[in-house]
Amino acid sequence: MQEPAIMASSPRFFQKLGLTHAIQQFEDGLHTDPNESGSYEWWYFDTHLDDGSKLVITFFTKDAASPNGGLAPQIAMDLDLPDGRTINKSMTFSPDAFSASKESCDVRIDGNSFKGDLHTYRITATIEELSVDVTLTGQTEAWRPGTGYIFYGRAEEQYFAWLPSVPNGAVTATYSLDGKLTTAHGHGYHDHNWGNVAMPSVVNNWYWGRGSAGPYTFITSHITAEKKYGYAEINPFMIAKDGKVVADDDNKVSFSKSDVHIDEQTHKPVADVHTYTYRNGDSEYKVSYHREHTILRNYFIDSIPGFKKLLARLVGFDGCYLRFDGTVTLTHTERGEVVEHITEPALWELMYFGKHTHEM
Repeated sequence: MQEPAIMASSPRFFQKLGLTHAIQQFEDGLHTDPNESGSYEWWYFDTHLDDGSKLVITFFTKDAASPNGGLAPQIAMDLDLPDGRTINKSMTFSPDAFSASKESCDVRIDGNSFKGDLHTYRITATIEELSVDVTLTGQTEAWRPGTGYIFYGRAEEQYFAWLPSVPNGAVTATYSLDGKLTTAHGHGYHDHNWGNVAMPSVVNNWYWGRGSAGPYTFITSHITAEKKYGYAEINPFMIAKDGKVVADDDNKVSFSKSDVHIDEQTHKPVADVHTYTYRNGDSEYKVSYHREHTILRNYFIDSIPGFKKLLARLVGFDGCYLRFDGTVTLTHTERGEVVEHITEPALWELMYFGKHTHEM
């Protein structure tokens, strides 16, 4: 018998979780007990800088792919440099190096910190020869889809939660590599995730993208649950104009994809075109992604150590992550007439945990 997978957007979920439609600072604070087996939580930031570099910083309570242990704080940093070099750094710290507030985003790991108030954030971190100091100032209001929670199962005890605290913001970043200091400006994004169920057990795959087009900021996602949940499809979706959300009711969103092919390396189905359509009365927004290249393929099995890797191979586990570049087109129509039609370069991802026998 199939179990439900529900985007928690109805009034009863707001009451259950003690939330209102206005996002409060405690929502970007610590939600889970990091010592509890099965729980996980992370705070994420990325930016594209005007010197051509890209920077990603994540603070974790533990490895989300293996959440069954206790607190094992981690920091990961990825810096793509204008000269083509990529610096990937990650470090796991002792449990006593971690502290986090439940009242706001104030995460500290061994002298490194990720702190903010839903508008302005300061992130400082050092791993080996790479140090970063980032200020992010929100230009689009904090948002979440409904309560931000997806519940799995009839008891509604298992969940995955998501808060895009800064969907789009101005960034000043200083990074030091081998003692050389560089300061650059750009635009960035911060979100926060937490949960108590291993994602491969509930999620088959998801498309996720975000970006800007003219006065608009958008976040899109199409999540397909695992077979146990009937491959239920959920479409968290947001469009903001001039920093204010104008469309975000997932019940008014439809998803379509076309030109699907099997990726030669990962053997996963990839849509060259996928589109979100939001209809509200006479108003319609379409966000359509057009793939040009697959720029990254990561195989989850490569990060599994020792005997567990052998077991994963024996059961045929073949999860992977793909990142694409191309264009995204945002079209706004009113009463059937096109009001705005904007195309911009874009990056987006496909996360594949499960088998794909239900597709193609």
